[in-house]
Amino acid sequence: MIVRTTEDRIQLITQPDHAHLGGRVMEHCVPLASRPRRDAILRAIAEHDNGWTEGDAAPSVNPATGQIFDFISAPIAVRQGVWPRGVARLAGDPWAAALVAQHAIVIYDRLHADSDWVPFFAGMERLRGEMLDASGVPLDELLIDYPFVRLADLISLSFCTGSADELRVSDWRVRLAGTRVIATPDVFGGAELPIEVGMREIRNERYDSDAALRLAVSEAGWTTLRGMVTGG
Repeated sequence: MIVRTTEDRIQLITQPDHAHLGGRVMEHCVPLASRPRRDAILRAIAEHDNGWTEGDAAPSVNPATGQIFDFISAPIAVRQGVWPRGVARLAGDPWAAALVAQHAIVIYDRLHADSDWVPFFAGMERLRGEMLDASGVPLDELLIDYPFVRLADLISLSFCTGSADELRVSDWRVRLAGTRVIATPDVFGGAELPIEVGMREIRNERYDSDAALRLAVSEAGWTTLRGMVTGG
């Protein structure tokens, strides 16, 4: 779950919705058009967070703070558990599945030396290898295709989280200016792409239990966050 806060509201965007937004954006990525496995890359982008579906449908509260667990603060078992599930759901498209396994390895790379994460990395590398074997395409090619997945993720995350931090992948830089996400160098051929994502809004207050939070979410109204993506 992506959790945004205003003075009086909490805005909730699901991880799958964030991923689907990235997929829609990258349909317009000019360099991606020439990749021989473009359809599988787009599928990986759009579905890379499908393992969060169950957790986002039943959000939880940190009992120590009353705050909602988001995709960063969620318990370690949750953060580790979503990725094997997501890879398994894409096993019918081994290249897309291998890209999602690679994504899991990359985004948690800073934790590689943490003993609590060693089995996770071993498991994801094993799954990545199985999917590569099934695809018949080597790891070198995966490493060429993967940056498109990460670029899409960063564009959508910048927009959905509202963070103004500059983010980087390969030679690309991504930053948010107001409601406009700017990717530099331009990969969209000069186009300005309107984007939007749905989110639920609940009162910005302490929630003392998962049940109280889930009731509030079930009764929440929907609103739409709108903006643009452009090249720098």
